[in-house]
Amino acid sequence: MINKWRADRIGSALEGGNPTVLRRLEAGFAVIGDTQFLPGYSVLLADEPDAQRLSDLPRVKRLAFLSDMDRLGEAVERACRALDPAFRRVNLEILGNTDAFLHAHVWPRYEWEPAHLVGRPVWLYPHEHWSDQQFALGPQHNAMREAIKRELHLLSGNDHS
Repeated sequence: MINKWRADRIGSALEGGNPTVLRRLEAGFAVIGDTQFLPGYSVLLADEPDAQRLSDLPRVKRLAFLSDMDRLGEAVERACRALDPAFRRVNLEILGNTDAFLHAHVWPRYEWEPAHLVGRPVWLYPHEHWSDQQFALGPQHNAMREAIKRELHLLSGNDHS
């Protein structure tokens, strides 16, 4: 099965078989999102497959995960600002209502978004945005993928903790 990594995103990342991985971080994996209706959408996957919520991690690992979330958020912000002058901000979320594994969403937001959605939660976008092939991750997102990877590398190199 070509997309079997989707059934076990964390396990496949740990084994090196998740093609969305941008970089291994201290407590997880930075990955680019399957959908790109907001270009640069990324996710931080915890490297503990059994962790369902932040509180499942020991405090040291929990803080490392939050630090990784901050690092990925800043990398996405820098990459999106460089590639799109209409970039506004980044929203960070740890939800876990659909997927029962610890992960954090990093949503870039843009001035070109529809007026009725730009200041609202991304989850209010129409359902089609999540599954429409025109928004699916593909080669057209390689520049964004590389920009985020570059920023993660720079930020990780500046980390002296």
